[in-house]
Amino acid sequence: MGDGGPVTDNNTPGSPSPESDIPSLPADGYLGDHAVRAEWDNRYADRQQLWSGRPNGALVAEVAGLTPGRVLDVGCGEGADAVWLARAGWDVTALEVSGVALERAAGHARDAGLTVRWVHAALTEAPLPPASFDLVSAQYPALLRTPDAAAERALLAAVAPGGVLLLVHHAGMDTEQAHDSGFDPADYVWPSMVAALLDDDWEVEVDEQRPRVAPDGGAGAHHTDDLVLRARRLR
Repeated sequence: MGDGGPVTDNNTPGSPSPESDIPSLPADGYLGDHAVRAEWDNRYADRQQLWSGRPNGALVAEVAGLTPGRVLDVGCGEGADAVWLARAGWDVTALEVSGVALERAAGHARDAGLTVRWVHAALTEAPLPPASFDLVSAQYPALLRTPDAAAERALLAAVAPGGVLLLVHHAGMDTEQAHDSGFDPADYVWPSMVAALLDDDWEVEVDEQRPRVAPDGGAGAHHTDDLVLRARRLR
Protein backbone atom coordinates (compact mmCIF):
# COMPACT_ATOMS: atom_id res chain seq x y z
CA MET A 1 0.00 0.00 0.00
CA GLY A 2 0.94 3.44 -0.21
CA ASP A 3 -0.54 6.72 -0.40
CA GLY A 4 2.52 8.16 0.25
CA GLY A 5 6.95 14.16 0.85
CA PRO A 6 8.95 15.51 -1.52
CA VAL A 7 9.01 14.44 -5.10
CA THR A 8 12.17 12.76 -6.27
CA ASP A 9 13.44 11.15 -9.42
CA ASN A 10 15.30 7.85 -9.20
CA ASN A 11 17.09 8.61 -5.96
CA THR A 12 15.95 8.33 -2.36
CA PRO A 13 12.70 10.00 -1.34
CA GLY A 14 13.32 13.47 0.00
CA SER A 15 15.12 15.53 -2.62
CA PRO A 16 12.77 17.48 -4.87
CA SER A 17 12.82 16.90 -8.60
CA PRO A 18 13.67 20.19 -10.33
CA GLU A 19 11.72 19.22 -13.44
CA SER A 20 8.55 18.17 -11.64
CA ASP A 21 5.42 20.30 -11.70
CA ILE A 22 4.38 18.80 -8.38
CA PRO A 23 5.34 21.12 -5.51
CA SER A 24 7.54 19.85 -2.71
CA LEU A 25 5.92 18.89 0.57
CA PRO A 26 6.68 19.87 4.19
CA ALA A 27 10.15 19.75 5.67
CA ASP A 28 9.44 16.51 7.52
CA GLY A 29 8.91 14.87 4.13
CA TYR A 30 5.33 13.69 4.62
CA LEU A 31 1.86 15.10 4.21
CA GLY A 32 -0.97 13.10 5.72
CA ASP A 33 -2.07 11.28 8.86
CA HIS A 34 1.08 10.35 10.78
CA ALA A 35 -0.68 7.48 12.54
CA VAL A 36 -1.45 5.90 9.16
CA ARG A 37 2.15 6.44 8.08
CA ALA A 38 3.44 4.79 11.27
CA GLU A 39 1.09 1.82 10.83
CA TRP A 40 2.38 1.13 7.32
CA ASP A 41 6.00 1.83 8.21
CA ASN A 42 5.73 -0.79 10.95
CA ARG A 43 4.14 -3.28 8.59
CA TYR A 44 6.92 -2.89 6.03
CA ALA A 45 9.66 -2.87 8.68
CA ASP A 46 8.48 -6.26 9.93
CA ARG A 47 9.70 -7.88 6.71
CA GLN A 48 12.68 -7.41 4.44
CA GLN A 49 10.24 -7.57 1.51
CA LEU A 50 6.47 -7.42 1.89
CA TRP A 51 5.30 -7.90 -1.71
CA SER A 52 6.42 -10.21 -4.53
CA GLY A 53 8.55 -7.66 -6.38
CA ARG A 54 6.63 -8.27 -9.63
CA PRO A 55 3.98 -6.04 -11.24
CA ASN A 56 0.32 -6.74 -10.56
CA GLY A 57 -1.28 -8.95 -13.21
CA ALA A 58 -4.38 -6.81 -13.75
CA LEU A 59 -2.20 -3.76 -14.36
CA VAL A 60 -0.10 -5.60 -16.93
CA ALA A 61 -3.21 -6.85 -18.73
CA GLU A 62 -5.09 -3.54 -18.77
CA VAL A 63 -2.12 -1.35 -19.75
CA ALA A 64 -1.09 -3.55 -22.67
CA GLY A 65 -3.02 -1.54 -25.27
CA LEU A 66 -2.36 1.93 -23.87
CA THR A 67 0.10 4.45 -25.27
CA PRO A 68 2.60 5.41 -22.54
CA GLY A 69 2.14 8.88 -21.08
CA ARG A 70 1.97 10.29 -17.57
CA VAL A 71 0.91 7.81 -14.91
CA LEU A 72 0.11 8.14 -11.22
CA ASP A 73 0.71 4.96 -9.22
CA VAL A 74 -1.41 5.29 -6.07
CA GLY A 75 -0.09 3.25 -3.16
CA CYS A 76 3.08 2.17 -4.93
CA GLY A 77 4.42 0.07 -2.06
CA GLU A 78 7.90 -1.26 -2.80
CA GLY A 79 7.70 -0.01 -6.37
CA ALA A 80 7.21 -3.08 -8.57
CA ASP A 81 4.42 -1.49 -10.63
CA ALA A 82 6.21 1.87 -10.83
CA VAL A 83 9.43 0.26 -12.06
CA TRP A 84 7.55 -1.87 -14.59
CA LEU A 85 5.67 1.18 -15.91
CA ALA A 86 8.85 3.26 -16.17
CA ARG A 87 10.58 0.45 -18.04
CA ALA A 88 7.62 0.39 -20.45
CA GLY A 89 8.12 4.07 -21.26
CA TRP A 90 5.67 5.73 -18.88
CA ASP A 91 6.47 9.00 -17.08
CA VAL A 92 5.81 7.75 -13.54
CA THR A 93 4.73 9.57 -10.40
CA ALA A 94 4.40 7.10 -7.51
CA LEU A 95 2.55 7.92 -4.29
CA GLU A 96 3.01 6.13 -0.95
CA VAL A 97 2.37 6.77 2.75
CA SER A 98 5.17 4.53 4.02
CA GLY A 99 8.66 6.01 3.99
CA VAL A 100 10.09 2.52 4.52
CA ALA A 101 8.38 1.30 1.35
CA LEU A 102 9.45 4.37 -0.62
CA GLU A 103 13.11 3.87 0.29
CA ARG A 104 12.89 0.33 -1.07
CA ALA A 105 11.02 1.44 -4.19
CA ALA A 106 13.55 4.19 -4.94
CA GLY A 107 16.35 1.67 -4.56
CA HIS A 108 14.75 -0.70 -7.06
CA ALA A 109 14.32 2.11 -9.59
CA ARG A 110 17.88 3.28 -9.07
CA ASP A 111 19.22 -0.24 -9.54
CA ALA A 112 17.25 -0.48 -12.81
CA GLY A 113 18.51 2.92 -14.02
CA LEU A 114 14.97 4.28 -14.21
CA THR A 115 13.52 7.67 -13.30
CA VAL A 116 10.42 7.85 -11.10
CA ARG A 117 8.97 10.79 -9.15
CA TRP A 118 8.30 9.60 -5.61
CA VAL A 119 5.65 11.37 -3.52
CA HIS A 120 5.50 10.67 0.21
CA ALA A 121 1.93 11.73 0.98
CA ALA A 122 -1.63 10.56 1.40
CA LEU A 123 -3.63 10.69 -1.81
CA THR A 124 -6.08 13.20 -0.38
CA GLU A 125 -3.28 15.49 0.86
CA ALA A 126 -0.79 15.28 -2.01
CA PRO A 127 -0.42 18.46 -4.09
CA LEU A 128 -0.94 16.71 -7.42
CA PRO A 129 -1.64 18.70 -10.59
CA PRO A 130 -5.32 18.17 -11.41
CA ALA A 131 -6.49 16.40 -14.55
CA SER A 132 -2.94 15.72 -15.70
CA PHE A 133 -2.38 11.95 -15.71
CA ASP A 134 -3.07 9.73 -18.73
CA LEU A 135 -3.35 6.78 -16.37
CA VAL A 136 -4.19 6.67 -12.67
CA SER A 137 -3.48 3.19 -11.34
CA ALA A 138 -4.61 2.11 -7.87
CA GLN A 139 -3.84 -1.55 -7.24
CA TYR A 140 -5.42 -2.88 -4.04
CA PRO A 141 -5.21 0.53 -2.31
CA ALA A 142 -6.09 0.97 1.37
CA LEU A 143 -7.92 4.26 0.91
CA LEU A 144 -9.90 5.37 3.93
CA ARG A 145 -13.54 6.22 3.36
CA THR A 146 -14.83 9.65 4.41
CA PRO A 147 -18.31 11.23 4.31
CA ASP A 148 -17.25 13.58 1.50
CA ALA A 149 -15.77 10.76 -0.62
CA ALA A 150 -12.43 12.59 -0.64
CA ALA A 151 -10.32 9.64 -1.81
CA GLU A 152 -12.73 8.64 -4.56
CA ARG A 153 -12.89 12.22 -5.84
CA ALA A 154 -9.08 12.57 -5.67
CA LEU A 155 -8.68 9.52 -7.91
CA LEU A 156 -11.09 10.92 -10.48
CA ALA A 157 -9.68 14.46 -10.31
CA ALA A 158 -6.16 13.29 -11.22
CA VAL A 159 -7.19 11.77 -14.58
CA ALA A 160 -6.63 13.91 -17.67
CA PRO A 161 -9.32 14.16 -20.38
CA GLY A 162 -8.88 11.07 -22.54
CA GLY A 163 -7.06 9.32 -19.68
CA VAL A 164 -7.89 6.13 -17.82
CA LEU A 165 -8.57 5.30 -14.20
CA LEU A 166 -7.68 1.72 -13.32
CA LEU A 167 -8.80 0.58 -9.87
CA VAL A 168 -8.25 -3.03 -8.82
CA HIS A 169 -9.19 -4.64 -5.53
CA HIS A 170 -9.59 -8.05 -3.94
CA ALA A 171 -13.05 -9.48 -4.60
CA GLY A 172 -15.10 -10.31 -1.54
CA MET A 173 -13.27 -8.11 0.93
CA ASP A 174 -15.89 -5.38 0.67
CA THR A 175 -18.57 -7.70 2.02
CA GLU A 176 -16.57 -9.24 4.88
CA GLN A 177 -17.47 -8.68 8.50
CA ALA A 178 -15.23 -6.54 10.68
CA HIS A 179 -12.24 -8.54 11.94
CA ASP A 180 -11.00 -8.87 15.50
CA SER A 181 -7.72 -7.52 14.09
CA GLY A 182 -9.41 -4.16 13.60
CA PHE A 183 -10.02 -4.40 9.85
CA ASP A 184 -13.51 -3.20 8.92
CA PRO A 185 -14.42 -3.10 5.21
CA ALA A 186 -16.77 -0.20 5.91
CA ASP A 187 -13.73 1.98 6.63
CA TYR A 188 -12.30 1.65 3.11
CA VAL A 189 -13.01 2.67 -0.49
CA TRP A 190 -14.05 -0.07 -2.91
CA PRO A 191 -14.44 0.05 -6.71
CA SER A 192 -18.24 0.22 -6.52
CA MET A 193 -17.99 3.48 -4.59
CA VAL A 194 -15.85 5.05 -7.29
CA ALA A 195 -18.08 3.70 -10.05
CA ALA A 196 -21.07 5.32 -8.35
CA LEU A 197 -19.48 8.76 -8.82
CA LEU A 198 -18.93 8.41 -12.57
CA ASP A 199 -21.09 10.71 -14.66
CA ASP A 200 -21.50 11.44 -18.36
CA ASP A 201 -17.90 12.68 -18.51
CA TRP A 202 -16.77 9.07 -18.09
CA GLU A 203 -17.06 5.85 -20.07
CA VAL A 204 -16.80 2.58 -18.16
CA GLU A 205 -14.64 0.21 -20.20
CA VAL A 206 -14.33 -2.63 -17.67
CA ASP A 207 -16.30 -3.30 -14.48
CA GLU A 208 -16.06 -6.95 -13.56
CA GLN A 209 -14.86 -9.66 -11.26
CA ARG A 210 -12.23 -11.98 -12.72
CA PRO A 211 -9.68 -14.59 -11.61
CA ARG A 212 -6.60 -12.91 -10.26
CA VAL A 213 -3.26 -13.28 -12.02
CA ALA A 214 -1.21 -13.26 -8.84
CA PRO A 215 2.57 -13.00 -8.60
CA ASP A 216 4.12 -15.84 -6.61
CA GLY A 217 4.81 -14.99 -3.00
CA GLY A 218 4.25 -11.78 -1.12
CA ALA A 219 1.41 -10.67 1.11
CA GLY A 220 -2.03 -11.02 -0.45
CA ALA A 221 -1.10 -14.01 -2.62
CA HIS A 222 -4.02 -16.00 -1.14
CA HIS A 223 -6.64 -13.81 -2.84
CA THR A 224 -8.04 -15.55 -5.93
CA ASP A 225 -10.33 -13.00 -7.64
CA ASP A 226 -10.06 -9.33 -8.57
CA LEU A 227 -12.58 -6.56 -8.91
CA VAL A 228 -11.44 -4.48 -11.90
CA LEU A 229 -12.79 -1.03 -12.71
CA ARG A 230 -11.39 0.72 -15.78
CA ALA A 231 -12.97 4.01 -16.80
CA ARG A 232 -11.96 6.57 -19.39
CA ARG A 233 -12.48 10.29 -18.85
CA LEU A 234 -14.09 11.69 -21.99
CA ARG A 235 -13.75 15.40 -21.14
